[in-house]
Amino acid sequence: MSYNLLKGKKGIIFGALDANSIAWKTAERVHEEGGQFVLTNAPVAMRMGQINELAKKTGSQIIPADATSEEDLQNLVAQSMEILGGKIDFVLHSIGMSINVRKGKHYTDQNYAWTQKGTDVSAMSFHKVMQTLYKADAMNEWGSIVALTYMAAQRVFPDYNDMADNKAYLESVARSFGYFFGRDKKVRVNTISQSPTPTTAGSGVKGFDGFIAYADKMSPLGNATALDCANYTVSLFSDLTKRVTLQNLYNDGGFSNMGVSDAVMSTFTGEE
Repeated sequence: MSYNLLKGKKGIIFGALDANSIAWKTAERVHEEGGQFVLTNAPVAMRMGQINELAKKTGSQIIPADATSEEDLQNLVAQSMEILGGKIDFVLHSIGMSINVRKGKHYTDQNYAWTQKGTDVSAMSFHKVMQTLYKADAMNEWGSIVALTYMAAQRVFPDYNDMADNKAYLESVARSFGYFFGRDKKVRVNTISQSPTPTTAGSGVKGFDGFIAYADKMSPLGNATALDCANYTVSLFSDLTKRVTLQNLYNDGGFSNMGVSDAVMSTFTGEE
């Protein structure tokens, strides 16, 4: 169901890879709610995904950009404003990558060159995106910037590896830059801490199916889906949340406030 929540609003969506990705679902929902946007991803990711299909479906243009490159980001913002006909109202940062995770390097035996690359892609890129937007004065007042994160930024999930550190850094960047963006530009910045979600990126984490099953048993409402996250993001892009900023907002079925659940306890006690 559409409510025209984003009618007339324009933005940039980073990270749509395929139909399983949260950024993809968000793009579909933003389109349904009347928003217009430019799609962007790293050239290597674009070769892996089906972003052209999404662009056609939503009437969007694609601008390849490496989110770790200031030059690429400056070009992206300038071209987006030209295509969209003015300043930007919303941005979704849905980017994350760990070479240590992908290559099976344990947290206690990291390749630090890989760690640095992962931090640059997963967290520093968020600062670079916002700095580029800020310096270009590219955001409309009461605009909204959202990045996606995960509970491992606060709690230990051993196999999430250095991505946990990346997400903690990402959340800190959101708060710190969000202050200046709010004070100077009336732009709000938030992160959404999403349930473990079966996306192409997430499936690379060892034991990810176990993460999903455990979180589902712990959460009174069950895991939030990619579509649930897309809907939440739409609400944060809309004018209904104009005073919400500097927040890490949990979209996890209640997992973040749980200690233990009956469903999890029954696994250990053998009781149904």
